[in-house]
Amino acid sequence: MKIYILGICGTFMAGIAQLARELGYDVAGSDKNVYPPMSIQLEQAGIELHQGFDAEQLPADCDMFIVGNAITRGNPQFEAILERGLRYTSGPQWLYEAVLHQRWVLAVAGTHGKTTVSSMLAWILEDAGLKPGYLIGGICQNFSQSARLGSDPFFVIEADEYDSALFDKRSKFIHYHPRTLILNNLEFDHGDIFSDLAAIQQQFHHLVRTLPESALVIVNQDDEALAEVMGMGCWSQQTSLSAVDAKADFFLDAQGRLHQGSNNYPLELSQRGQFNALNASAAIIAARHAGVAIETSLAAMRKFVGVKRRQEVIAEINGITIVDDFAHHPTAISLTLNALKGNTTGRLIALLDIRSNTMKMGMHRAELGRSLAAADLVLLCENPDLDWDIAEIAESTATIVEIKTGSQQMIDYLLQICEPGDQIVIMSNGGFEDIHRRLIQALQN
Repeated sequence: MKIYILGICGTFMAGIAQLARELGYDVAGSDKNVYPPMSIQLEQAGIELHQGFDAEQLPADCDMFIVGNAITRGNPQFEAILERGLRYTSGPQWLYEAVLHQRWVLAVAGTHGKTTVSSMLAWILEDAGLKPGYLIGGICQNFSQSARLGSDPFFVIEADEYDSALFDKRSKFIHYHPRTLILNNLEFDHGDIFSDLAAIQQQFHHLVRTLPESALVIVNQDDEALAEVMGMGCWSQQTSLSAVDAKADFFLDAQGRLHQGSNNYPLELSQRGQFNALNASAAIIAARHAGVAIETSLAAMRKFVGVKRRQEVIAEINGITIVDDFAHHPTAISLTLNALKGNTTGRLIALLDIRSNTMKMGMHRAELGRSLAAADLVLLCENPDLDWDIAEIAESTATIVEIKTGSQQMIDYLLQICEPGDQIVIMSNGGFEDIHRRLIQALQN
């Protein structure tokens, strides 16, 4: 069987491609930008890649076209599919029908931490010898790839609330039908898709409504928005996790010990910050539902290396540390900076890429200034795509904010001011004009 994927180089769609190839499908696909490392990973899997969306590239003998959610009307390939009456579906729908409907799905949902918790959970099951399948929207450094089929029955998936496709505006996670569900946290995001927080909560409620009675929902009890979701109705088992209420089913104290009744377990993690301890706790509870003892999970977490682009130290040059982090929402930015604060003898310097649609629309600009408080210096780039003036940030925080015309001016400025002991954290959910490599090269020279 032959399938063709439109938008194949996104982390989710690339995972779909790898799973399809592992199932024995003949897989090809196209994307606007085909570049490493994802292009290398796909080509090594025997997947043919096309740059751009030229309709002439569409194979005539294709059995199914899988359309990524970045594809819009007017895309030449999608328009050709419609005109020719060809079969097409969304990535989440294909995933359920081809893989998930036969598996025990462990899904991780929430605004923050999905990739980290999914990676932790998949690693715990792997270390316990269960050989799980997984599809993660990032690269866990304990694994060699971002998706694999694994062995029955367990399959771990990062359950994204973003829409499935231009013809299916339901959240991706509606298709997954998990037996174990982690609800990690919930805030307003994806302003290009959702009008307000209530619209996202409705999708989370729809997710909960797809679970059987025997399923388990693991809920961050401290999150008010999630409490409102659960108040809409839940027909499955529930387990609560809290860092505030010692009466919760599982309680994480300030010293990093996880309590269950009279039992308590010390968490030993290489990842800094209490939010990562909460991430690990949620993964441990989910693994317990799959039959893995807590002690076994704790041992696995001591061997968990981490996820690329999540507080990842990518270089140390002449006493200057460079960290890559995916943070792009005010809450994630604040948590990242506070976790890194004090982990250096010099200054904490943040380079922030305002790239997500929600941030470009200015929906979080009031919170953004406050989220930068832990940094000693913040560098921003001018961006003509913004619907607001980033100079507002400098006026709303006590942190020193410098606005540069572009990434090269950022690099030139850092070469002038950086000293041994400084820690530079680059925060972006995109490529940021390859500033990571260019900055490292400049400092080395």
